Amino acid sequence: MTMRPPHPAPAGGLRPAGRRRAAVQTGLLAALALTACTARPDATLSPPAAVAHRQPTAGTTAPAPRHPADDGTVSAPRDPADDGTVSALRRLVADGAPGAAALTTRGGGDFATRFATAGVADLHSGRRIGPQDHFRAGSITKTLVATVILQLVAEGRLTLHDSAAAHLPPGVPAWGKGSDLRRVTIRQLLDHTSGLFNYTADPRLSRQLSGAGFGAHRYDSHTPGELLRIALDHPPVAAPGTRFAYSNTNYLVLGLVIEAVTGHPYDAEIRRRILVPAGLGHTSFPGTDSVLPEPHGRGYARIGHRRVDATSLDPSRAGAAGEMITTLGDLNRFFSALLGGEFLAPRQMAEIRSEKGTGGTYGLGLYATALPCGITVWGHDGDINGSYTRTAGTADGRQVVSYRINTAPLPDPAHGTAVLTAEFCARGQTGGRPAPGPPAP
Repeated sequence: MTMRPPHPAPAGGLRPAGRRRAAVQTGLLAALALTACTARPDATLSPPAAVAHRQPTAGTTAPAPRHPADDGTVSAPRDPADDGTVSALRRLVADGAPGAAALTTRGGGDFATRFATAGVADLHSGRRIGPQDHFRAGSITKTLVATVILQLVAEGRLTLHDSAAAHLPPGVPAWGKGSDLRRVTIRQLLDHTSGLFNYTADPRLSRQLSGAGFGAHRYDSHTPGELLRIALDHPPVAAPGTRFAYSNTNYLVLGLVIEAVTGHPYDAEIRRRILVPAGLGHTSFPGTDSVLPEPHGRGYARIGHRRVDATSLDPSRAGAAGEMITTLGDLNRFFSALLGGEFLAPRQMAEIRSEKGTGGTYGLGLYATALPCGITVWGHDGDINGSYTRTAGTADGRQVVSYRINTAPLPDPAHGTAVLTAEFCARGQTGGRPAPGPPAP
């Protein structure tokens, strides 16, 4: 497995404030990179042109193409953002993604304006990505984990200044040959300033998870304690609290903190506190289950010069750092509710958005991206074997966009940001808050 961290901060300190950064920059690509392979040969189907479908209804999927190379259409009435969004998705396919899709939701999460696709979900069948397709969301898992942690803070069950070692289940190591969780706070785990080594960057484990050893190890199961030991046996990359350094280990530990504080696995708390109240019925935490729920397409990765099918794997390699499976509609509903203040009290909402500890790079499970039209959007992205996803929304959650491709990593981050620019800036006259549309799928 390779790790694709965000762009490094300037040498000697934290990155300067990031909300004003140019739109062509990527913001933060805080993604769990778990690119994998199978022995499936490279496919050479030509992906179809992009197509945008307005007002998808529950229980439907995007219409199947007449032929893998047929022309896409945009249904009337035409929206000013249609051309820009479809063009941006086509560009992602031209960059090498087999397929791309985006869902725009407005009106506080209960309404969808449009689902757009380009390319294919399956290179062999030519099926398009559907609006209800399930996929692996990678590091977007982190935002849900952070939300539960901040709820526990609001309940007085821990504080952001607590030592991480003070909230670990019995038998879980708090230090190793190189690093020590007794010196790391909960806040530093949340904003990636702990300095903990990223376990996915361990050379041996990386080869097994995404390199030459993937074929023999793709169904290996891992426990959080096992992965934490690997990280703690490496020296820290920085002293705690001194600089931002993205590490999947941080959220692996936070999952264990939730378990220790509540007495329940982290995913059970997310279900109870987030999924059930918000009606996110298509989101799951698979543990060691390697199969995606239906419907789903395929996920593709490149290992060397080969494109290979990376759809199935044991997701325990990611755990609380990135195992979540979801749909575009569920992502939009979650981020709309989160940004709209439905999960966190005002004080915790201010904390999750606060990027002061990282010099404007990352909050406590969210990050901001400034678009060229002056709109700042908040969200997260995720990168795991064969899947890249990004969600962003206005500060009030009234407009949210999620897009995905069925490969990883994102070939050109600027082309991904172009999807957000097309969706938010084309509607700039309304400040990113257009009128509601019909129900989301």
